[in-house]
Amino acid sequence: MIPLIDIAALFGADSPARRAADAAIMAAAADAGFMTVTGFDALAAPPPSALLRIFSLPEAEKRRLWRQTFAPDHANVYRGWFPLQPGSATWKEGIDMGPDIAGPARAGAEDPLLEPTPLPEEAALPGWRAQAAAYYRAMETAGQALMRALARGLDLPEGFFDAAFAGGISTLRLIRYPERPAESLDGVAEDKMWVSHQGRRMYLVGAPHVDSGFVTLLAQDGVEGLQARAHSGEWITVPPAPGTLAVNFGKLLETWSGGRIRATEHRVVGAGRERHSVPFFYEPRVDALIAPLPGRAAFPPVLYGDHLWALMTRFIEFRGLEALRPPRRIAS
Repeated sequence: MIPLIDIAALFGADSPARRAADAAIMAAAADAGFMTVTGFDALAAPPPSALLRIFSLPEAEKRRLWRQTFAPDHANVYRGWFPLQPGSATWKEGIDMGPDIAGPARAGAEDPLLEPTPLPEEAALPGWRAQAAAYYRAMETAGQALMRALARGLDLPEGFFDAAFAGGISTLRLIRYPERPAESLDGVAEDKMWVSHQGRRMYLVGAPHVDSGFVTLLAQDGVEGLQARAHSGEWITVPPAPGTLAVNFGKLLETWSGGRIRATEHRVVGAGRERHSVPFFYEPRVDALIAPLPGRAAFPPVLYGDHLWALMTRFIEFRGLEALRPPRRIAS
């Protein structure tokens, strides 16, 4: 069962309602590792559906935004568009955008994790850039509120994580999962492609995985497809109810919390019709040091940027790019 939690009280001062929300969030984080939330309307974000206009762009305009993996003459490595990839266990296209869409570009653009995001021209999608910026800022606020709730739940000062996330490199991703044609399955192993769920044979469009980082806030378009793995091993549908966000937690946060917060495996299955989702990955600075929390189990400290790059270059979109970002040295 995926709990539904009203997080409106997180945006205010200490109160019985905020303490109740904190307790519900920690319970969900420790058990299901997933929840759906309401009560973020005070952030005045545009509806996620407004951002999906980008998928109406002509293919030539989308190609202008492609990452270097798919267009070798393009400079953008980490941010930008990823097209459909036949022969892969995943079947999606979309764009990854960084903090420069909502504010000034970060210093250090020689680091691919800090590169600017290629965006469509204003004339191609009037008003879209402003909507994307507003949505990004709203999700940053929600991400901070959730991390503060988790800090309180871990018996830490509520602002404990704030410094690591100041100047962070959070990612706003827009995804389209079109219906999957049979020819796109050529070359994909049967056991990597087809699953059985409640007596139905379904194909994957997003392979099972756990998120690598901290907190993911996902807007769905009302079409089912996202599933989380329960303790029993059963796959449970994460409800795509309008006006809610699905929230889950990443592996690095699980490690940072000494296992008190659970990173839950999830997948996306084909629903027989097109589906869209808008995940926001709340992330710290590239040089944020992730070290053991007071009183928690020890683990080797790591700079967030090094952790992220080592994981991202395992994905097909980034393979062969490992040498573009050598590991940074942790100051002693």
